[in-house]
Amino acid sequence: MEANLEKWMSRLKDPAYLKSFVLVGLLKKFVWVLLIFTTSALAQNENKHIRSGNNNYYEENYKDAEVDYMRALEKSPESVKGQYNLGGALYKQENFEDATKLYGNVAGKELSTDEKASALYNMGNAYLKSQKFPEAIDTYKKSLRLNPHDADAKYNLAYAQKMMQQQEQQQQNQDQNKEQDQDKKDQEQKDQQQQQDQQKEQEQQQDQQQQQQQNEQDQQQNQSQQQQAQPQQISKQDAERMLEAMKNDENKTLEKVKLMQVPAKTKKTEKDW
Repeated sequence: MEANLEKWMSRLKDPAYLKSFVLVGLLKKFVWVLLIFTTSALAQNENKHIRSGNNNYYEENYKDAEVDYMRALEKSPESVKGQYNLGGALYKQENFEDATKLYGNVAGKELSTDEKASALYNMGNAYLKSQKFPEAIDTYKKSLRLNPHDADAKYNLAYAQKMMQQQEQQQQNQDQNKEQDQDKKDQEQKDQQQQQDQQKEQEQQQDQQQQQQQNEQDQQQNQSQQQQAQPQQISKQDAERMLEAMKNDENKTLEKVKLMQVPAKTKKTEKDW
C-alpha cells in the first residue's frame, strides 16, 4: 500500500492528471480537514471505494479509509475526490507531509474559487500541524484571497501568526541562553587559564628562590673551604710575642736540664765500734 501511495504521489506532477471534482457540504473548524462529498447527481458515478472510504472516515477508521481511497484511485486515476479525500485520511493519521502535497496539487488545478480556497485551507492546516508556521500563514492568506469571508481561515491565520511569534521568541531565548552559556564557559576557561598561569608563575618564583638560596649556600661553602685552605696570617707583634714565649720556654727547659745534671753529694756514715 505504501508503494501505491508513492506511485500516486509521483503522478501528481503530471499536468494532465486530475481534471475536476465537486465539493459540497463543508464543515470547518480549527485544524479540521474537509472531505469531498458527492452530490446526488454524481452519486451514481462515484465508485464504491470512495463511498466506503467516506464511511470509514466518519467512523474514524482512517487507515481503512486510506486503503479505500487508494483502491478508488487505482480504478479511477483521474478521481480528484479520491486524491482530496486521501489527503484527509493521511492528515488524520498525522502524515502531514504527504497530505500537504496532495492538497497543494489539488489547489493548483483549474477548480472553482471555493474549491481552491478549501484545498488551500486544508493545506494550511497540514502546515500548521507540522509547525511550519511561515508556510501555514502564506497558505491561509492565499485561501482568504479566494474566500475573504472564511472565518475559520482567519482564525487559523491569527493562530499561526501567534505561534510563529512564540516560536521566534523561543528561538531567540534559546540563542540568548546558548550565547550566555558560551560566555560563561569562555569566562570559566579564562579564569582557569589565569589560575594556571598564576600557579605556574608562583612555582617559577619558588624555583628561583630555591635556586638563589642554593647558590648562596654553595658560595658560602666555597668561601669557607678557601679560608681553610689558606694559611693563617699573624701580625708582627703576635709573631714577636710567640718567639719571646718560645725563648722563655726554651730557657726554662735548659735550666731544668742543668739541674738534673748536677751530681748529688755523698753523705759520710760513721761506724759504731
